[in-house]
Amino acid sequence: MSSPTRVDESYAQRILASLRGAVTLSVITLNTIFWAIPIYIGVLLKLVVPSLAWRAAVQRRLIPLAEAWISCNNFILRVFRTTEWSIRGLDGLRRNGRYLVNANHQSWADILVLQRTFNGVVPFLKFFIKQELIWVPVLGLAWWGLEFPFMKRYSNEFLQKHPELRGKDLETTAAMCRRLGNQPISIMNFLEGTRFTEEKRERQNAPYRYLLRPKAGGIAFVLGAIGGTLSSMLDVTILYEGSGHSLWDFVCGRVRRVTVDVRERELPRELVSRDYHEDGEFRDRVQAWVRDLWAEKDLLIGSMTDEARNAEPPRMAPH
Repeated sequence: MSSPTRVDESYAQRILASLRGAVTLSVITLNTIFWAIPIYIGVLLKLVVPSLAWRAAVQRRLIPLAEAWISCNNFILRVFRTTEWSIRGLDGLRRNGRYLVNANHQSWADILVLQRTFNGVVPFLKFFIKQELIWVPVLGLAWWGLEFPFMKRYSNEFLQKHPELRGKDLETTAAMCRRLGNQPISIMNFLEGTRFTEEKRERQNAPYRYLLRPKAGGIAFVLGAIGGTLSSMLDVTILYEGSGHSLWDFVCGRVRRVTVDVRERELPRELVSRDYHEDGEFRDRVQAWVRDLWAEKDLLIGSMTDEARNAEPPRMAPH
């Protein structure tokens, strides 16, 4: 049974953590609103002038604004010292590269982690976003204006009633990728498609300890549409250490340490510029490649977890 003093200390720590989380989120929100305003102005300028050259010129000026937004977020996180960082594998990456970025997905904090990792190191990172998220206050319109790839997902039940729409969501992704041309880009895809929980892993009967089953469709369409022009894939593995890994835990400082492992991988040439929807052999090969990547990532997370446990200082025995 804990002493009253220890209970009071624990309660005080929870209050301080929540206060730090609330202040951190509030400042990040204010920073987001501040940078969203000039981005919105740029979006309006693109809409009122139909010229493609004009829209491309405006778009080029929006990216530095977005990178400044992320830099300010990173500064806020440093000021509030919400966590310790260990980032490895960034040597040799280029600002003018064309990267396909892949990572495991655990929480909304993953976005802040990936932006902290890659901002100013590779081209501005863009994520695949569910179409419904365009209605998120402030962020939705900013994502749209910055030309993030929005994806419309159809349920299996809906596709059974409307089979003519099967594959349309991925075709939209492919068309978006082709519009990017040869400009520098870092395009992010969470292969799991949703955030990891033990309940989801068990429900899927996933053959991994730390991951959900990967979904190859999105990454396959990127490979099919622009894979031949991509420099390489950045395979990212994120490990959170602490008492939780949600976004709230992250800003409250309950995530003691974040380790980010980045591995640049060559894209298999035989998996580019082919049709995932129509080419059965291609589909099988992509799925096998993704399964191999995921099996290796699962082992890496296990190794990183063991490394983190071994590095923990010994705990004092209770008096």
